[in-house]
Amino acid sequence: MDSIAAQKPHAVLLPFPAQGHVNPFMQLAKLLHSRGFHVTFVNTEFNHRRLVRSQGPEAVKGLPDFCFETIPDGLPPSDCDATQDPPALCDSIRKNCLAPFIELLSKLDALSETPPVACVISDGVMSFGTKAARLLGIADAQFWTASACGLMGYLQYGEFIRRGIVPFKDESFLTDGTLDAPIDWVEGMSNIRFKDMPSFVRTTDIGDILFDYTKSETENCLNSSAIIFNTFDDFEEEVLDALAAKFPRLYTIGPLPLLEGQISESSEFKSMRPSLWKDDLKCLEWLDEREPDSVVYVNYGSVTVMTEQHLKEFARGLAKSKYPFLWIVRNDVVMGDSPKLPKEFLEEIKDRGFIANWCPQDKVLSHPSIGAFLTHCGWNSIMESICGIVPVICWPFFAEQQTNCRYACTSWGIGMEVNHDVKSEEIVDLLKEMMEGDNGKQMRQKALEWKRKAEEATNIGGSSYNNFNTFVKHIV
Repeated sequence: MDSIAAQKPHAVLLPFPAQGHVNPFMQLAKLLHSRGFHVTFVNTEFNHRRLVRSQGPEAVKGLPDFCFETIPDGLPPSDCDATQDPPALCDSIRKNCLAPFIELLSKLDALSETPPVACVISDGVMSFGTKAARLLGIADAQFWTASACGLMGYLQYGEFIRRGIVPFKDESFLTDGTLDAPIDWVEGMSNIRFKDMPSFVRTTDIGDILFDYTKSETENCLNSSAIIFNTFDDFEEEVLDALAAKFPRLYTIGPLPLLEGQISESSEFKSMRPSLWKDDLKCLEWLDEREPDSVVYVNYGSVTVMTEQHLKEFARGLAKSKYPFLWIVRNDVVMGDSPKLPKEFLEEIKDRGFIANWCPQDKVLSHPSIGAFLTHCGWNSIMESICGIVPVICWPFFAEQQTNCRYACTSWGIGMEVNHDVKSEEIVDLLKEMMEGDNGKQMRQKALEWKRKAEEATNIGGSSYNNFNTFVKHIV
């Protein structure tokens, strides 16, 4: 092994195997690589195959000092091109992933052509990565890829049990007003209701996999030797201050799309995308032909599923609104079926609607023609909408999307919420207000103010820029 390779610190990155986690991990990987790290990026075998299918075998060839490795997720083999069932995946990860990951770390350490592993950066919901690192005497850190307010919400799950609120006796809490009750005891979170807490807390069984998994994984985060967030100080100031008391080494390094913009890497490396679906790039050419701020962009992320009825309500709303729109309709977006859009809808919108299976969202949201974003409120979507100065219409699905939605519509002033039982008339009204109304103008202005603060944070000398440098020193 040459001496240059020997001097490189070797970071192993372990994202949770879902698109919304893999994306920010890849941004972090590129940033670390730009600082002279040898990087090993670990996907599950299932997602590795999806990546090869969507991006081609070249996408996982890597570079001499940027390698892809895999571990099994423990689920039965499948060549399905869809998001895996979250409860089954979480359950399997917890039971099956520690041993193969330890084996992989030992294998990497034994290779003569790569530097010894200096640190493992694991996802905040993949605590077995931290456990493996400590068993082998390797430095560890965690990357919480969602919002800071989301993490604080999950950290209350134990308190909900202690207060006797959870588990609920029966499902009546969903309709009897319980969800509207204010929660006033969470440090750093004000103006929050029960319905704004990460959604797995709505349970009659505390043995429910997603409740139990997110509760135990987020509590494990409290043992992190360091934790990083894809957010910036001004954006989540109150809750970050409260979290800083629980996490001695907490680093905000976001928004990552802006921090990543500081890298001067080869274009081939910079353009490496970890997309598990094939991007439809024609949508960008279609957007080029549209007026500034005229197009509604609709994307529910990589995990959201809905009923066929809800899909039809969105379709009718988009058709009736008369605005041009770009709508991402994944093959697996309808529960248990492939999505079917009515012929008359396709006929009506053929000149002003573009429907794609997947797209490069960061590029779409930074396109000048986008005027509003109808979103599930995943954290990458919120960060990218700030970077693109696009206000949001929120239809949260699950997890901490409900928390992000509440903040977008109150603290951050950039969003309006759609009722979960969506109706086409409501979509029309919200789009009209967002595209032409005073509220829409104010939200666009607010998004612009946040973008400026985000740029300040990620520019040389800004808080996120400096925090990243400090974090790098910590892990080296």
